[in-house]
Amino acid sequence: MERTLVIVKPDGVQRGLTGEIISRFERRGLRMAAMKLMQIPLELAQQLYAVHKGKHFYEGLIQYITSSPVVVMVLEGKDAIEIVRRTMGATNPAQAAPGTIRADLALETGRNLVHGSDSLETAKYEVPLFFNDDEILSYPRDTDRWIFE
Repeated sequence: MERTLVIVKPDGVQRGLTGEIISRFERRGLRMAAMKLMQIPLELAQQLYAVHKGKHFYEGLIQYITSSPVVVMVLEGKDAIEIVRRTMGATNPAQAAPGTIRADLALETGRNLVHGSDSLETAKYEVPLFFNDDEILSYPRDTDRWIFE
């Protein structure tokens, strides 16, 4: 099973969309392995978005992600990263496919509600930023046999 980091960003929490966003991932069949509500400190935000340092949007991104609480979670399942990415939709909500979180619920790239790891390498970097191994649970669900082959 693959694991990925997902963050319901400040706009998702402030707009009361956390439950809807989580339920979309759960309805796809992904399993919740860890979750917490937190305020991301500056240093952690800088680590999370280090890949964007020097880009024109970096400072605004850091200010935004640290501005309000977020819900951080680890989801797992077969091809979890790809499933999360497709469920979220394109970074720019105007270009996101109908039925995705961003197409249905967001209007601007800078307020696109949710972050998800974009590759296995990124997930392996991001997950430990937020969770220790003992905070991540892997468990069987009775429904797994109806979701995974």
